[in-house]
Amino acid sequence: MDDLIVLIAETYTDNDIGVRVPTETRREVWAHLRSITRAEWRAAGLAGLQPAIVAETPRVNYGGEKLAEVKGVRYEVYRTYAADDSDMIELYLEERAGVR
Repeated sequence: MDDLIVLIAETYTDNDIGVRVPTETRREVWAHLRSITRAEWRAAGLAGLQPAIVAETPRVNYGGEKLAEVKGVRYEVYRTYAADDSDMIELYLEERAGVR
């Protein structure tokens, strides 16, 4: 693991006038960053996604967060992959408008 990333979980609470307000919980975890493969880029692109990075981290580090921050840039986790015989999980990250 050679890169520190931030996994971000969002929870929502109602304020005094009933508007749902997001609250972020941030956790730093170590991960290995890789480029998206051509096959992944094509498949995700056909689905309307904009894949950017794959972050590989131990499964115990991932708690279902939908957002991640890598080197100051926010991404959305659009897919995960964990092989049955491995304790690692791959987080597929995309840049998406409105995630910043």
